[in-house]
Amino acid sequence: MADFVIVTDSTADLPVEYLEDNNIVCMNMSYTVDGEVYSGKTGKELPWKEFYRLMREEEKMPTTSQINPEEIKDTFEELIQKGNKEILYLAFSSGLSGTCNNGKIAAQDVMEEHPDVKIIVIDSLSASLGEGLFVYYAARMRLAGRTMEETAEWLNANVQNFVHVFTVDDLHHLYRGGRVSKTTAIIGTMAGIKPILHVDKEGHLIPIDKVRGRKKSLSRLVDYMGQHMGSRRKDNEIVFISHGDALQDAQYVAGQVEERFGIKNFMVAPIGPTVGTHSGPGTIALFFLGEER
Repeated sequence: MADFVIVTDSTADLPVEYLEDNNIVCMNMSYTVDGEVYSGKTGKELPWKEFYRLMREEEKMPTTSQINPEEIKDTFEELIQKGNKEILYLAFSSGLSGTCNNGKIAAQDVMEEHPDVKIIVIDSLSASLGEGLFVYYAARMRLAGRTMEETAEWLNANVQNFVHVFTVDDLHHLYRGGRVSKTTAIIGTMAGIKPILHVDKEGHLIPIDKVRGRKKSLSRLVDYMGQHMGSRRKDNEIVFISHGDALQDAQYVAGQVEERFGIKNFMVAPIGPTVGTHSGPGTIALFFLGEER
């Protein structure tokens, strides 16, 4: 295995077990619910099911904060003190947060103070397990003995091939995030309209379609995958699926992917609070390699 450290954000929604087993450092973004701040730094964390219960049953509206340059710099400094000289930071989409830019600022400061240290910051242009899939391929390349530079080169060359497609169960959360108008949210909810969205080439959330009914929206995700894998179909040995406290629906999508494309390996995990604040309960997201986003 190559000797460099992989760092990412909690927005990658990777399970703790995976992070530990693959020696990946994860920086936690903070979020606030009812005036209470939660993050790894405060030592307070809401179990994800409780987070979604508060949104569903008590209509709590959380807010989120990006990771500032000082926090990122502290993480880099801690790694350097442990003897690490090469750090690869795979950041949350710059189209959704300022964290990636803060990472670049922190990396520049640290390298000026430690000339023997090299830090590469890559904008994943991804969110949730899309960012997680980006990290997965980096970890796999490191395990295969690729250098940090080789790994970074591959990730930069393939970043536009990490395809995200998702549907939400409640349009009001998209309205809060400025993705749909208030009128669309009200009328769409009354009519049972379920939007289909993706993450575009600049890392923004963009509506691309809408269907009537939950089951149709889930099937539409798999249709989209079939339409966009193209020549990269053979590269999809594993597919990632994240959910906003909707495990049964995530498993349904996994079953459809296996039935239609023969893929048998999946990572299915809940959407964490940072992304879940904006997508809401019931979100289902599908991530895979395709010809383009």
